[in-house]
Amino acid sequence: MLRRRALAACTATVAVGALALAGLTGTASADPAPVSPAPVAGAEHLSPGLLKAMRRDLGLTADRARARVGAETRAAAVAAGLRHSLGAGFAGARVSGDDAELTVATIDAADTARITEAGARAVVVGHSLAELTSAKAALDRVALHRAPKDIPVWYVDVRTNRVVVEAGRGAAADTFLAAAGVSHDLVTVSQATGVPRTFTDLRGGDAYYMNGTGRCSIGFPVKRGTQGGFVSAGHCGTPGVSTSGYNQQAQGSFQGSTFPGRDYSWVAANTSWTPRPLVNGYGNGDVTVTGSTEALEGSSVCRSGSTTGWHCGTVQQRNSSVTYQEGTVSGVTRTNVCAEPGDSGGSFISGSQAQGVTSGGTGNCSQGGTTYFQPVNPALQAYGLTLVTSGTPTDPTDPPTEPGGSWTAGTVYAAGDVVTYGSVSYRCLQGHQAQAGWTPVNVPALWQAL
Repeated sequence: MLRRRALAACTATVAVGALALAGLTGTASADPAPVSPAPVAGAEHLSPGLLKAMRRDLGLTADRARARVGAETRAAAVAAGLRHSLGAGFAGARVSGDDAELTVATIDAADTARITEAGARAVVVGHSLAELTSAKAALDRVALHRAPKDIPVWYVDVRTNRVVVEAGRGAAADTFLAAAGVSHDLVTVSQATGVPRTFTDLRGGDAYYMNGTGRCSIGFPVKRGTQGGFVSAGHCGTPGVSTSGYNQQAQGSFQGSTFPGRDYSWVAANTSWTPRPLVNGYGNGDVTVTGSTEALEGSSVCRSGSTTGWHCGTVQQRNSSVTYQEGTVSGVTRTNVCAEPGDSGGSFISGSQAQGVTSGGTGNCSQGGTTYFQPVNPALQAYGLTLVTSGTPTDPTDPPTEPGGSWTAGTVYAAGDVVTYGSVSYRCLQGHQAQAGWTPVNVPALWQAL
């Protein structure tokens, strides 16, 4: 673990509004509507710092960056609807290029017409996403008891329709697969290119210090009831460890921490610190956080850190597993965004949507590298936290009036969850944390009436 004896950070975020543009309504068997060409709310308000980093790392002008984020958001909404309607045949979705061309895979050739009608490119493959995810879960169970030697990373790759295992030695991969009972028919073994390490060293991206020495970065400000604080990486500290802020003033202490296995933590701050729905823009304007809807594989994603500033790239694979010196961490997302020691815990964002906190990786920002982030929604769910966003009520004693039902703003919902809102039942189409105003009736891209 690399602890920086100075300063850390990270993040940015992009807003998703108008998810309903994809027109996902009706019963479970209804086909999703084609992607609307209308602009996505929030895409036109990307921060100057984020636009600058996307220009440098992705070669995008400001207008093309806004257009790409909007297209990626619309594609995610269509993919969520197709995932639900294709059921067991769904084999993954991804976007490519600045226009965010959506590709959806299926194991059933009969589904191709439905996918094409929704405005996506259809690909027929041999394995469902559920089959590949199950195989990776078997590998994770083996690693949970003992981190595999010479196996730094493994993940489900929807592009190749395989589980990819990166290995230092082929024999190590064979042993790993045999222990998990996973067939080689589902797996591609590739040569590992480096050994990941953690980037250790109330606004997202600001530095904080652990017991006055080691340094990490705030991921995203959160609340637990009326208690304010923030989420960060689990390897940054253990429960009881005190923290001080970027100004070296007393800040709070770790209340929960998980590492290895997962890599998330949460810190409760004292009353001198007020959580804000912001990510430090490092001189280029702060970024406002509006939600935590997951971006598709292939989507643009950016990271802000006190060591290296803003850097951008794309989401490569979700649900990856990586082995650090301290043990294996599963469920992280693999990106081609660079990072360096001191960036641990900081924010990853896509548009204005919080994606996760920096975990670790390989390489650096001089030559490029691979960085993994811990998705933020599982961390919120694990500790019963609410992400602070621009839609969070400023007075918790005066919440907005709702028509009744089990749906509640601030709750983290997973795909498949069923809630009631008013007298109607809805099924969640895409994992997210519910925000004020994102009611099931208002965002059919996230909820489908039953």
